[in-house]
Amino acid sequence: MDPLPNPAPLASKLRNTLVRYHSIGDGEWRVAKETKDATVWRKPSEEFSGYLYKAQGVVEDVTNRIVDHIRPGPYRLDWDSLMTSMDIMETFEENCCVMRYTTAGQLWNIIAPREFVDFSYTTSYEDGLLTCGISLDYGEVRPSFVRGFNHPCGWFCVPLKDCPGHSLLTGYIQTELRGMLPQSAVDTAMSSTLANFYSDLKKALKK
Repeated sequence: MDPLPNPAPLASKLRNTLVRYHSIGDGEWRVAKETKDATVWRKPSEEFSGYLYKAQGVVEDVTNRIVDHIRPGPYRLDWDSLMTSMDIMETFEENCCVMRYTTAGQLWNIIAPREFVDFSYTTSYEDGLLTCGISLDYGEVRPSFVRGFNHPCGWFCVPLKDCPGHSLLTGYIQTELRGMLPQSAVDTAMSSTLANFYSDLKKALKK
């Protein structure tokens, strides 16, 4: 188990990585799934042998409220059907923490429940916000879970210029589920999970 990293350089590096993903040209992405709520693309990840996913959709709400529902905190467990528990293990400052969370089994439990320990950081970006994270090798692995690993991930949320009550939400996700899994099952699950994330989030914001 590694010691906790110094949060300031890790946060800065993480933000720079996500901004770089956000500047990747459209031609490098391939559509993986389209729904009425979101479009999901993918490209080979530079971090591991799987894919970097990009998801994008317009969400009817203000940026701060949307990000409050996504980042670590009381809202996320209420609406995210994939997340089954969340504990804040360490808090560095208001916008920076280490959290441990667990996810439900997927694809008729072909993908068993997973546990993640992530460093999470929320910061300003243009007229909106970026909330991002990366997994850490920290804390004891509980025996009933496989420990997954999130390579740099994040959500950009910016108000639409001509419609400030709506926000453009763009996510970059690259999750290494680990364990003995067929890659095709992982790819199917990731595309569907990201599309469902948008529809579940929209329902939660309307409450």
